[in-house]
Amino acid sequence: MPDHRIPPLQSSLPGPPPAPVPATGTVPVDMSVPVDTSVPDPGAGGALERILRGPSGLGTEGLHFARYEKPPAPSEPETAEPETAAEGNPIPGLYYHPIPEPDPARVEEVSRRIKAWAVDEAQVYPPEWEDQFDGFSVGRYMVACHPDAPTIDHLMIATRLMVAENAVDDCYCEDHGGSPIGLGSRLLLAHTALDPLHTTEEYEPAWLESLQSDAPRRAYRSAMAYFLETATASQADRYRHDMGRLHLGYLAEAAWAQTDHIPEVWEYLAMRQFNNFRPCPTITDTVGGYELPADLHAQPAMQRVIALAGNATTIVNDLYSYTKELKSPGTHLNLPVVIAEREGLSEKDAYLKAVEVHNDLMHRFEAEAAALATDCPVPTVLRFLRGVAVWVDGNHYWHQTNTYRYSLPDFW
Repeated sequence: MPDHRIPPLQSSLPGPPPAPVPATGTVPVDMSVPVDTSVPDPGAGGALERILRGPSGLGTEGLHFARYEKPPAPSEPETAEPETAAEGNPIPGLYYHPIPEPDPARVEEVSRRIKAWAVDEAQVYPPEWEDQFDGFSVGRYMVACHPDAPTIDHLMIATRLMVAENAVDDCYCEDHGGSPIGLGSRLLLAHTALDPLHTTEEYEPAWLESLQSDAPRRAYRSAMAYFLETATASQADRYRHDMGRLHLGYLAEAAWAQTDHIPEVWEYLAMRQFNNFRPCPTITDTVGGYELPADLHAQPAMQRVIALAGNATTIVNDLYSYTKELKSPGTHLNLPVVIAEREGLSEKDAYLKAVEVHNDLMHRFEAEAAALATDCPVPTVLRFLRGVAVWVDGNHYWHQTNTYRYSLPDFW
């Protein structure tokens, strides 16, 4: 199979760590619009004010988040309107921040490149899945989530990893041949495409050959190789850790499926803290062309902010994919289904309570992020917090507008 960008792995020994990329870059004029990639000056006004007002520059208006000392009632949705009305209907009562439409030139170019990679280079999807791949609209998704990416190449880092993660979910867990039986073995072997096996000369060739054996491993290997061209060693280690968290969440859900167990609501939310979008916003600095130092990323307060962001965005997925999952065979766990089962509520009341859970998570995320911005007004911390908040907004935008995949239940 074509794999010209990734030479055969001759050894599992790592090479020298890549140098950090600069915080700014050049984007071809016909592919992008100028973006403000400057790092905020900690002496120019309050840190809290800067983090709350969000990114600046052409095409980034409306990307912001607000702190709520006392969150408003969950039934009160955000009322601000984006510059251009988005497709699809937002969930009534859901707390979110509208965003402008992502730059169409970037969307078009990222969409073109990712399809060439997925179909021709990494051979992730067969031709018969082409309509589903197009319907996923991953280019629009990633451009919306990373408006400060300095170049198309930076956007492609996130886009390949997103497609690879979805290939694993589809082929190992979900729609395209997935099964809870034997999932642990499949995930462990796929994880070695991200976190290389260090073994003996005798057994290393068999492992290397295995990396080409199925679409998820090919996708992981190729996407990770591109990521390592830009990421620092600490950013790469951070991503591997978060992917391990993701795989652990997959395994918990698979164990429940094998035993027909409906978890308690708190248990489901614990699983969703691992089986969630966290690996995506955690690389926001790599995609933005800078680095949040490892000691600042590891702060308990920062870890809480990242966890809350991942939890809120994942419940957004539960809510928008609710009707799609109800049509799947068997019981597909999501927050409304678990609340209905465990708390004896109707489908409608359970769904509306899940909206409240999402809103509470969002308000907690925003309050914790604003508090951290005040307590630690380091430029890279402020920029990273801002980037995570923008990712949260872009994630909602994609779910709301992806009418190919999602439709709302008739509860209003």
